[in-house]
Amino acid sequence: MKIIILAGGSGTRLWPLSRDRYPKQFIKLQDKKESLFQESFKRSLLLADGKDIYVVTNKKYKFLVMGEINELDYEYDENNILVESEAKGTLPAIYAGISEIQKNGDDTVVVFPSDHIIINNRAFVDLIKNSEIQTDDSLITFGIKPDGPNTGYGYISPGVVKGNGYTVTSFKEKPTREKATQYIEKGYYWNAGIFMFNSKLFVEEAKKYVPEIYQAFQFSKDLNESFSKIKTNISIDYGIMEKSKKVVVVPADCGWNDLGSFDSFYNVFDKDENNNATRKENILIDSVNNLVLSNNGKIVAAVGVNDLIIIDNRDALLVCKKNQSQKVKDVVEILKKRKDKRTEYHVYDYRPWGHYRILEEREQFKIKRITVNQDKKLSYQLHHHRSEHWIVVRGMARVTIDEEVQFVRAGESIDIKAGQKHQLENPGKIPLEIIEIQMGAYLEEDDIVRFGDDYGRE
Repeated sequence: MKIIILAGGSGTRLWPLSRDRYPKQFIKLQDKKESLFQESFKRSLLLADGKDIYVVTNKKYKFLVMGEINELDYEYDENNILVESEAKGTLPAIYAGISEIQKNGDDTVVVFPSDHIIINNRAFVDLIKNSEIQTDDSLITFGIKPDGPNTGYGYISPGVVKGNGYTVTSFKEKPTREKATQYIEKGYYWNAGIFMFNSKLFVEEAKKYVPEIYQAFQFSKDLNESFSKIKTNISIDYGIMEKSKKVVVVPADCGWNDLGSFDSFYNVFDKDENNNATRKENILIDSVNNLVLSNNGKIVAAVGVNDLIIIDNRDALLVCKKNQSQKVKDVVEILKKRKDKRTEYHVYDYRPWGHYRILEEREQFKIKRITVNQDKKLSYQLHHHRSEHWIVVRGMARVTIDEEVQFVRAGESIDIKAGQKHQLENPGKIPLEIIEIQMGAYLEEDDIVRFGDDYGRE
């Protein structure tokens, strides 16, 4: 059995938690120690070896994916991370995984989104194993029994019994509340976006219903060429599942939630005696039915408020009524029109060498806490518009400035002037942590000229 994990999406409905460079699947929610992606990867390990797990993502997240897997202390082949040169929808992303899998022959394939919650992993894994017998002649989609007329999901109409599921008579787009109520009365299921099939059957159905996608992958020398031939975005639902006569829906009762909005967060998070979903350190007085999330150790106090969503980040605060959180995407669109970088960058950002967190930022200075992993180094680079002051707080830094090498220990510091070529490296056995103080007229991330890089960046 092979697994494809789709990890290229960015959830605009979950701003300010989710940003373009640090989306929902990589965020650790509430008091969780692992991100949704890490949970998806560990769930996949219950079904297959790591060598049989393929992650499809985009170039912005490749090293973030690698870092998330390394954080699990798992040795993983970087070649199993497949990079979309352009986002073209779920069908091309899945086909990218299939084309890699078929290099070693056909097999059963399970497709997982990387940003869903499944509470009962063991029951779901058993369901997948019990369904495998149907994959020779069926494309399986897993359906969730609705707990209410949700308008944010697509619906699946079941037909006659087939194996441990039902043939699919039709797929329904996200409905009105009235339509959703009717669908539930007829026994329809939510479309969870989780699929299972034999790779050979998938390719046959793709050739029949989306020949342009089939040709893009079958007659290209690599993934970049394949994606360049695809002209429009296309989902697997629209491209294949809604057209094929071989689709089976298998009901799944596993505690599933796609966390597509903050209202979904509220439904799955633990709540206090007043039905508030929040961290233990926050203080809510005479307040009920609220979702309150904060980070960076900040305490949120709320008094006399009901049915609110409060999401507090260091650089952005969201307050909205429950049942209105779908409109958060409209906030993101307004910010994008203003060219506000807070839609793209988080105060926390991941790099192939480690990560950094912005501690303070003003017009002509910025302070970061930078962590460089063992045996990793930043690119050899310079900045035109800023100087930097580095203070080592943990570990030992190997610093190169205009070809001259120095070692800087914990408690020591060093200065880099604007225009000087420089490189930071961790030669030690523990993570290197430094405080970086940037000073200058322009402090954005695009003021980097690289002269050498271990990670293939320009």
